[in-house]
Amino acid sequence: MSEIEVLAAALREGETTAQALARRSLARIADRNSEVGAFAVVDADGALRAALRADHELADGIDRGPLHGIPIGVKDLVDVAGLPATRGSAHFAGHRAVMDAECVRRLRMAGAVIIGTTVTHEFGYGPTGDRSWHGPARNPHEPVRMAGGSSGGSAAAVAAGMVPAALGTDTGGSARIPAALCGIAGYKPAFGRVSTVGVFPLSPSLDHVGVLGATARDCRLVVESLTPQHSGRHCAAGTVARVGWLAETPDAPVESAIADLTRRALAEHDVTQVPCDALTGMREAFRAIQDSEAFAIHADRVHDRPDLFDAEVLERLRSASETPGWRLVRARQAREAAREHMNSLFERFDLLASPTVGTTAPLIGDREVTVNGASHPVRSTLLALTSPWNLTGFPALSVPAGHLGRLPVGLQLICPPNREEVLFSVADSLVRPGAVA
Repeated sequence: MSEIEVLAAALREGETTAQALARRSLARIADRNSEVGAFAVVDADGALRAALRADHELADGIDRGPLHGIPIGVKDLVDVAGLPATRGSAHFAGHRAVMDAECVRRLRMAGAVIIGTTVTHEFGYGPTGDRSWHGPARNPHEPVRMAGGSSGGSAAAVAAGMVPAALGTDTGGSARIPAALCGIAGYKPAFGRVSTVGVFPLSPSLDHVGVLGATARDCRLVVESLTPQHSGRHCAAGTVARVGWLAETPDAPVESAIADLTRRALAEHDVTQVPCDALTGMREAFRAIQDSEAFAIHADRVHDRPDLFDAEVLERLRSASETPGWRLVRARQAREAAREHMNSLFERFDLLASPTVGTTAPLIGDREVTVNGASHPVRSTLLALTSPWNLTGFPALSVPAGHLGRLPVGLQLICPPNREEVLFSVADSLVRPGAVA
């Protein structure tokens, strides 16, 4: 059973209450938030009111489903009515959300208890999670290290046991990267599957609402509450999947021990290595589209109040402004070609797989990381294996695959839209290797 299912069963058997779950969550936040920087805003009063309402409904025979009475965190790019909505930036200091984002409205309809908002990299524009007006999101395993980004606060909140699940966003890996670095599950549904209405955009044609959970099953339960279109079907237990293992490319370095550890997690399935040179072009197209769309959103702020940006985020936006129009046109053409190519692979395989990230969590503030003895930029290393699937819009899931020393390692599984039941069936069947020295 997933963590949400365990809590839901305890609620229905009278072993606990939604109010007790909310208080436990709030106590855990009070104990660890100063150390890991997961929550930007904690809405204790609102959470306790919602929990009381959930308890009353259950007593009256109203059961809204598996999320009824369950504490959930929400990334500070996603509007929660009445709460500060800073987007991790001084530009939005003092701003409050007027309405719930559509995904938050659906969470409430499912009976979830919103605990507060979690720290995001400023405007979601970074995979490191350590550039926020609220300070860095820290890795609960070693708080001197990154939680990852941009949904680092949501990942840290789940990994530290503050909530069993949290909403994030994912434009280039922003849910899957911190999930891998923090040792939990992170899921990016198919593009458009979960509404982004009320979510502050980074790159609208790449943006997804993502979910971070203690397990893949927890992520699935949350997504199924957010959209009636989600399949909800499951494969038979013991199904052996045909998995295409994506070969490493020069622009996507992977520590050898991480490659070995993640591939061993798939030992019960039929795994074939797949050369995939197309991934390099997909990463280039992703960067052109993200840069162009991100600068379009922030151009006025860059011109009028550059001083309010984090210096690194401002530098990225100014660099993004130099993307020529012809490059954007070609990138959009490349996206369609990439979808066709990947769909052809899915005629041979049920899933594609790779490590989620080629390294373990870097130290906060580091901008170079050593992989197999060579130095690489942190940002591109973190994004290399996740960003292609934002370009295609295919569902992608990161699940824990063991540890390298004390630090978690994530395995990424990718499927075409409407084949999510295979994705989650395989996630449930994975071999869980131990730590690798």
